[in-house]
Amino acid sequence: MRWPRIAFLSILALLAVGFLNYTLPDRDIVRVTGTEIFRTDLSGWNRIFYASSESGSASTDIRDVRLINTTRPGDDAVVSVYRNEDTGLGWPPYFKFASQDLQAEALDLVSTSDDPQWVVVTHYGWRSNFFSAYPNAIAIRPIDDPETRLFPWMNVLILLGIGLALLAIWRLWERFEDYVIEPIVDRVAVRWAKTRDWMAGRR
Repeated sequence: MRWPRIAFLSILALLAVGFLNYTLPDRDIVRVTGTEIFRTDLSGWNRIFYASSESGSASTDIRDVRLINTTRPGDDAVVSVYRNEDTGLGWPPYFKFASQDLQAEALDLVSTSDDPQWVVVTHYGWRSNFFSAYPNAIAIRPIDDPETRLFPWMNVLILLGIGLALLAIWRLWERFEDYVIEPIVDRVAVRWAKTRDWMAGRR
C-alpha cells in the first residue's frame, strides 16, 4: 500500500502546485508594442483558460478578447502576449472590472526599440499556443530600469497564509480525533467485545 499512497499524494501535490502556479500573480518586465482586439471561439478546451462573460454582456461562446502585445528586454527580443479581460467576482478573486481602462493605459505606454518605455505587467495564467490561451493582465505600470529585481511579496504572503490555514486545520483535526473520534472508537470496541462474549456464552 506504500506506492499507491505515494502516487496519490504526488498527484495531489502536482495538482496543488499547478493550481497555485496558474492563479497566483506574477510580474514581467516588458515593452508594450501594441494592443488589439480579436474575436475567438471559446466553445472548445480553451474555455477553461478564460474568465466568465464580462458584466453586462451576453453569455456566448464567441467573444471579443483584448490583447496586449509586448517584447521582453534582451537581444533575443522574446515576445509575450497578454489577454485583458475582467475577472469580476469570479475566480481567481482579483476583482478586476476595468479592462477597458487597462487597455487604454497599455496603449498609452506603447514604445519603440529605439526609445523604449519599460513596464511591469502583473498577470496570472499560462501561455499556450495549442489552446490559444494567454495570461490575463491585471495591472501595468512604467519603470525606468529593465534590470529591476522584482520580489514576489504578494505570493509569499498568500502562501504563508495558506500554510497557516492548513496548520490550523491540521491542529483542529487532531483535537477532533482526540476528543470525538477516539472515544467513539473505544466505545464501539468495548461494545463489540461484550457482544462477542455474550454470543460465546461468556457473561
